[in-house]
Amino acid sequence: MRLQGKVAVVTGAGSGMGKAVSIVYAKEGAKVVVADIDLDTANATAAEIAANGGVAMAIVANVAKEEDVQNMIDMAVKTYGTVDILVNNAGIMDNFAPAAEVTDALWEKVFAINTTGVMRGIRKVLPIFLAKGSGIIVNIASLGGLYGSRAGVAYTASKHAVIGLTKNVGFQYAKSGIRCNAIAPGAVQTNIGSTIVAPDRFGMERSMAGINLNPRTGGAEEIANIALFLASDESSFVNGAVITADAGWSAY
Repeated sequence: MRLQGKVAVVTGAGSGMGKAVSIVYAKEGAKVVVADIDLDTANATAAEIAANGGVAMAIVANVAKEEDVQNMIDMAVKTYGTVDILVNNAGIMDNFAPAAEVTDALWEKVFAINTTGVMRGIRKVLPIFLAKGSGIIVNIASLGGLYGSRAGVAYTASKHAVIGLTKNVGFQYAKSGIRCNAIAPGAVQTNIGSTIVAPDRFGMERSMAGINLNPRTGGAEEIANIALFLASDESSFVNGAVITADAGWSAY
């Protein structure tokens, strides 16, 4: 029970990696706030946790909306008294749009969810963490945040920004008992592909140029286990770090 007595907020927790993280956190003793833009899927995750003896509540949260992020954390504190762990997992793809084709609307939507939503969540929990001198932030970045062409230009830039944000927050608040780390998954079996509509042919071809080198696709649970490590005391000396989880794809 590595997270016994802790309160965790997980965004995009209705499916995929967010769901897997929520389930493993609950198994390890955390009370979990299951936040997702889709209340039905959030309720399903919370129900699964409860059915297995865990404690969870579901809440609607579109991380692109400041009021939703505020409410998500406020409800966690109101219900469970505090927040100890924030997992910024919610994210969308960008239709593989290259720089010549990306629109302002697509760029702004991707950044609103993938980057600004992460910043807002961190900004909201930091006063709570600072007041008690402890707190954990886990950001789900991407291999696309470390390399140049695993997606379109907006997604790539947004995830690079998340990694910069992770390192900045990790270092600046290190002396306050706060740790901020990121996970950079490679190809993982989730439903983020459902956010791809009419992908750009050129951008997709260039982004998929190295896919034949990928050893395998990962499971959401494999990412969740890393998120568990980062949330536990076992990673007490790990801060401002980015853990790559891609079966060795980027090692080539």
